[in-house]
Parts: sequence; structure tokens; C-alpha cells
Amino acid sequence: MLASARHVQAVLGGRSLSDSLVHTPAAQRPAVQAITFHTMRRLGLATELRNLMVNRVPPDALFDALLRVALALLETALSLSDEEAERRPDIPRYAVHTVVDQAVRAAKDMPAYKGLLNACLRRLTREHKALLAQACKRPEAKWNFPDWWIRAVRQAYPQQWQALLAASDQPGPMSLRVNLRAISIDDMCAALTQADMPHERVGQAGVVLARARPVTEIPGFNQGWWSVQDASAQLAAPCLAPIDGERVLDACAAPGGKTAHLLECADVELWALDDDKVRLERVGQNLTRLGLMSPRVQLHCSDAAAPAQWWDGKPFDAVLADVPCTASGVVRRHPDIRWLRRESDVARTAALQRRIADALWQTVKPGGRMLYATCSIFPQEGELQAQRFLQTHGDAQRMPAPGQLLPLPDESGHMWFDGFFYALFTKRA
Repeated sequence: MLASARHVQAVLGGRSLSDSLVHTPAAQRPAVQAITFHTMRRLGLATELRNLMVNRVPPDALFDALLRVALALLETALSLSDEEAERRPDIPRYAVHTVVDQAVRAAKDMPAYKGLLNACLRRLTREHKALLAQACKRPEAKWNFPDWWIRAVRQAYPQQWQALLAASDQPGPMSLRVNLRAISIDDMCAALTQADMPHERVGQAGVVLARARPVTEIPGFNQGWWSVQDASAQLAAPCLAPIDGERVLDACAAPGGKTAHLLECADVELWALDDDKVRLERVGQNLTRLGLMSPRVQLHCSDAAAPAQWWDGKPFDAVLADVPCTASGVVRRHPDIRWLRRESDVARTAALQRRIADALWQTVKPGGRMLYATCSIFPQEGELQAQRFLQTHGDAQRMPAPGQLLPLPDESGHMWFDGFFYALFTKRA
């Protein structure tokens, strides 16, 4: 709990969980990550419960984070039914007395606050229903998203906003994209069956595991048989549809999942571009593991919005513009995103996306195509951008593409897809 509190404190200070959790010892990481992710998914409620029971926010940031972790776990212990616990194995469930005891122990080096922590937890135990009802009068506590995020989703999806918020709080499944250059989809499924890993096929090369597993336990990791990639992200390469012999650019390429998929789909000359040197190195590592690295693949560390810095002037047949965004569509996999983002970030990222898309369009040859992609559910980063692009570029023609994908259950109740947006444009001669 104390380790999780440190990660919650880091997020409240503006640091991502991905950066913070990497320093957790391997033996502790599964439990610490489970508790931390759960706290992120209940942070609005835990914060309001704290506000109802504490007159003044504790000045010690670590203790304040520990209090919220303890409240999130305790409220779950008091509320979670056996049926929901069976359906949601990702939710850490402990006995009430265990949460109280371990929280107080975690605060042993905070003697000035142990009494306050104990009092809050015991009060929540006694007055759980009344405190929960009072807290949930605030939308941020009821939905566990910032108020501005709730307003934005409600405005964009007036008929679906509640279902969308609820679905975004469910952890995404572990999806694999099979490397069809290394193994057939049937043989991959057979290997999973032999390893006693229940799964379902989705899309052209996708497999969704019934339960997430460490990558080293899944057959074929070292052999490059597959990559971890959400079903929504697996649509990018087929939509851009590279053809053997074409010159292709993957802008904003790191960590390289879509880069690899493009190379799995066709024998092309490919440039992978990213402005983060460390993340670009991961692209090379992933391509090497998959057996896709070759002299026809070039990695360039530069700014996609400034082609003068990296482009050789030779037009590309196809460009993937997987632009930076708020990542609002993948919040179920990264529950800290909702607390790291600010309302002003939507306009800021939209402006950056416009600069990148306009710059990359220069590099597309007449008759070529560009796929604009984001992992966002906000229209300012998706459909509104596509409409603006058409208005700005008279030589652009919009082609069929998936458009806005939402993380909502399908007819069978599955939620395979994260929130993504795709728009495909061709350049008139």
C-alpha cells in the first residue's frame, strides 16, 4: 500500500504511471500495480470521501496519497459483491480488517497522521452507505473522471456518455497481433490452445486472450510470432494498405507496433520517424525481434512537423500520421491518463496535430495516400480534424476508413476495441 501511495503521489504530481512503476521491484510489481491501477479508477470517489471526513487536506503529500489508496481499497471491500468480484478479477479485494490493519502499518513512519488514518477508515466502515451516497452527489466521485472530462464526453456523445464512461473504467483485454510472416493464425491459435491459454480471434491477424499473461509465458515471443497490440490499433496497417515496392512513412512511430504491422503486410521501403531517441530505439528492437529489420528500413529521430529537418524530397506513396493526442481512448489501459490531462490539453494537442498533418501532406506524392490516426475519443482530435483537413487541402479526397471507434460492448458483449479515430485521404494528381 505504501509503494502504491508513492505512485499515486507521483501521478498527482504530474508523472505518468508508466514512468513511475518501472522503478518498482519485480517481485512487488504485480500487487503494487493492481492496487495503484484500482486507486486510479476510484480516485474521484476516494478523494471526495477524504474531503467529507477531513476538514483540511493533510500537508504531507505521501500520507494524503496513502489515505486515498486506503479509502479506495476499503470502499471496495465494503461494496464489492461476490458476483462482481468473479467478473472483475482485476479488482484487488481484501477483508475490511485487513485493509485497516495494513493501512495503519503502512503509516508507521507517519506518527502524526496514524490516528487520522485510523479514524477515517473506521468511520467509513461504520457509515459506509451514508458517506457513499453523499460522495456520489459529485459527478467526479460517481464516475471517477475529472469534471471537465465528463462534460466533454457528455457533449460529444449525448446518448452514450454514461456507457462510455463506465466502459472506459474497465481494463482492456490482452490482444495479440500475429506476425503472419512468421506463423499462420491457425498455428498460433493451436500453440495457445496447447499452452492452455483460452483465446478468441478478432480481425485479420488478432487474438484476444481470455486472461492477460506475462509475454514470456506466451508461446513464440522470442521467435517473433506476435506483438501485443490492441484490436483498434491493428486496423491501421490494413487501412493504409501498403503494396509491395511502395515507399512508406510511419510518422510518430514509437514504440513501433504499427511500423511492424506495415512491414508484415507488404515488402516496402519504410521510414520510421519519431522525435524521442529512446523510444525510437525500441522500434528497432521490436522490428529485430520480429525478424523485420532490413536495409530497406530506416529509423529517423526528428520532428514530424518539420520535414525540412529529415525529408530527402522524394515523395512517399503512403504515410501513416499516428499523431500525438490526449490518449483519451486508451484510458482503460492507462487509468492515470484521466488525472494527468487538463482541459486545455485538448486544444493544445489538436493544434499540434494540425501542424503535423499539414506538414506530412507535403511528403505524399500525387495519387498517394495518408492515414490520420489518433487514440482519442474527443472529436476535436478526430472527426473535426478530418473535416478541417479537407477544407484546408483542396487536393485531398477522403476515402473509406473506420472513423471513430469507441470502447463500448459489441452485440456479444465483448469490448475488444480501444477508442481510436481513423481518416484516410488520397492526394489528387
